[in-house]
Amino acid sequence: KDSLVWQFEIAFYTDNVMYLELRALLPLVLQSPAAVAHPWNVSQAVNNVFLFAFVTQTYEWDGSTHDTAWTLKTYQEVTKQFTEDHPGFFAPWRRFFYCFKCVKGSFTLLACVWVQVGREDKGRPLWYFRDALSLPAERGVKLPFFFHAGETGDMHVEGTEVDQNLLDALLFNTSRIGHGFALGRHPLAKELSRKRGVAVEVCPISNQVLKLVNDMRNHPAAALMSENHPLVISSEYPAMFATSGLSYDFYEAFVGFGGVRSNLGSLKELAMNSIRYSSLNSKLQDKALAGWKERWHKFVSENSF
Repeated sequence: KDSLVWQFEIAFYTDNVMYLELRALLPLVLQSPAAVAHPWNVSQAVNNVFLFAFVTQTYEWDGSTHDTAWTLKTYQEVTKQFTEDHPGFFAPWRRFFYCFKCVKGSFTLLACVWVQVGREDKGRPLWYFRDALSLPAERGVKLPFFFHAGETGDMHVEGTEVDQNLLDALLFNTSRIGHGFALGRHPLAKELSRKRGVAVEVCPISNQVLKLVNDMRNHPAAALMSENHPLVISSEYPAMFATSGLSYDFYEAFVGFGGVRSNLGSLKELAMNSIRYSSLNSKLQDKALAGWKERWHKFVSENSF
């Protein structure tokens, strides 16, 4: 119970968060394609580009080590114990790793997806990785994608590769779009994402701290919210920005995006969106929504005047 994973869960549980989807980075090492013996444990090389593979050891303070399977099992066991001790915390807890596949079938509480992050204007566009991104489908593996797209770069210049990432993300059937600042400049992409139910994942405090927007009332998500585009509110780098839990981000979204018409219904929709557009399958979504609605009705009845 002194573990980092446990304390992290406690912080969000205390903030009344009942379900987490955490992007966690396993230790990685840079290797050449020729050095990789087990290709399903890596992110696959494209045009002989260097790639990342798992570091196989986790170190203890006394110098002893554990392999990757031990690390994954520890994540699972801590989460299982946490959900048993805190019944209101919905299981399973999904963890996102930067990999295509890891010990598939061995860790039923862990979901492996591809999450690509970083400054878009400093690196390669999504289309550059099309061969690698097509590999899972070609090999019969259903791998959800959650792309950051249309986030970084010059916010005021249309037609850059950063903008193009939005279109490429939709071509690769992304489940959510991270940030999506450029979405307002592309009506077709915006309409397509709305019809497909591809939510834009917004991190209000992070966007403000990183100087992507100064005033939340001018955030692109404010326009998306007024158009009833799917939105989910997330907390990015909460430890770094000292924003424990998710309430602070919800508050900024409620006040900044919703305007004078924001009300309790706005908060309700944003909270429900967290489940509607999660990586849970439909059966688990229904179960999570049922549990959430029970707690919501209790909250409303206890705070009604």
